[in-house]
Amino acid sequence: MLSKAVDALKSDKKVRTIIIRSEVPGIFCAGADLKERAKMHASEVGPFVSKIRAVINDIANLPVPTIAAIDGLALDGGLELALACDIRVAASSAKMGLVETKLAIIPGGGGTQRLPRAIGMSLAKELIFSARVLDGQEAKAVGLISHVLEQNQEGDAAYRKALDLAREFLPQGPVAMRVAKLEINQGMETIPTKDRLEGLLAFKEKRPPRYKGE
Repeated sequence: MLSKAVDALKSDKKVRTIIIRSEVPGIFCAGADLKERAKMHASEVGPFVSKIRAVINDIANLPVPTIAAIDGLALDGGLELALACDIRVAASSAKMGLVETKLAIIPGGGGTQRLPRAIGMSLAKELIFSARVLDGQEAKAVGLISHVLEQNQEGDAAYRKALDLAREFLPQGPVAMRVAKLEINQGMETIPTKDRLEGLLAFKEKRPPRYKGE
């Protein structure tokens, strides 16, 4: 279902920002179903992990800004899913970690690459080697998340913050946002778009820009 949703979003030019959240109280994503995995034949494990990795990579490659709203537990593949997003926000009560080494396995969804990029190699190694779980305040302190919020009665404090961020992003030129993301991720030099010219003209004329996504 997640794979199909991501496929649908890839080419939808009306989509400007994507928030990934869970509607299950206290859980963002707990990772793979280990009971299910334990029943798998050895020949099934490889394709299973490859499919998870492919979906997470597809999320990382989405052309628009992505925000992970972590209002609960995000472990193993669940944290790898969040790491694939551009921005992560979490409730202080959330728990985050890559704890695979406790099970004598390693993170299989890109965590061994994305966690070091987010917090630095040495600290990423420490967290993976120890299988340590961080709460929201600890995650903010190490740079794993951008914002930490006290959880509210509805249990959606991180989601509400993600919505606030999305509203900040929406007024910007859509093509510029996509190119900015590409440039940050890969490196590019120019933005040859009509929206770029409109933005410069609007600045000169001291009026709000009228972007068309072109």
